Amino acid sequence: MTTQPVIYTENLTKMYAGGAKAITALDALTLEVLPGEIFGYLGPNGAGKTTTIKLLLDLIRPSAGRASLFGLDARAQSVAIHARVGFIPGELNLWKNRTGRQVIQYIASVRGGVAAQLAEASRLAQRLQLDTSRLVRDYSTGNRRKLGLVLAMMHRPELLILDEPTGGLDPLMQQEFNAMMLEFRQSGRTVFLSSHILGEVQAICQRVGILRAGQLKAVESVEKLMQVGYRQVELTFREAVPPEWQERLERAGAVADVRLHGDRVSLKLAGDFDPVLRAVAGGYVRDIRVEEPGLEDIFLSFYGNGHSAVPPRVPEVQR
Repeated sequence: MTTQPVIYTENLTKMYAGGAKAITALDALTLEVLPGEIFGYLGPNGAGKTTTIKLLLDLIRPSAGRASLFGLDARAQSVAIHARVGFIPGELNLWKNRTGRQVIQYIASVRGGVAAQLAEASRLAQRLQLDTSRLVRDYSTGNRRKLGLVLAMMHRPELLILDEPTGGLDPLMQQEFNAMMLEFRQSGRTVFLSSHILGEVQAICQRVGILRAGQLKAVESVEKLMQVGYRQVELTFREAVPPEWQERLERAGAVADVRLHGDRVSLKLAGDFDPVLRAVAGGYVRDIRVEEPGLEDIFLSFYGNGHSAVPPRVPEVQR
């Protein structure tokens, strides 16, 4: 028996008029998000993440293709869909001259089932350490995001659609957010999470989609996403680095993007350290720094940047 996707898109496309040439914000997106998973939707700013979310929620209309949530058409049945979804937009604009409590009460009254929502909102606000008696205009960015999370979750939706949800949260609240999302998933519900923060995705997502310039480049598990196959290494020496070390290091094997900077050498290493240390034998190493690849490095591994790179194990797009 095939499980029906919670989110399904087929050739979903959005184009905008741009003078003599149309601008493609989203290009033929075909994607499935399954029940009970936290799906990370990754890409740099301008990749098309927010456009996708607006299309799913019928806030804008597609130029081509289709989308469905819970098997319901995103356009024709958007009202029914909205009742089952919790949403936090990237730019959260609320009534600045109302208290957090007043905003919660108003949204609950619009949805119906006020008592249950207010009880859940109180529980969530306490967990997030949010003072709902304060005016929204006096909230920090982080507290506005907390209020948005309360509003999105207090009616116990089946699906959360979150656009960059943790902006402004301090590290402790980010951990609390992660715990809440994992609990949400454990209850059988689904999260679609747009983000450019790698740590957030690593902590809670099962699968991710990589988006660039409106095109889906890959859909894969987080585990495989992180297997880009190299580390960034910087060696600092007591003396200036001889120019001939450039060629030595490039011949060391499993090494790429070698750069010399005075007394420092930086490179990408896909294998063991031994060949590198042999290549710089005779130099006095003062410091070694090793960094796992960041999100930008992973993006470049998927997209390419015109420079040499250690070839990562990049999965094919699954459709």
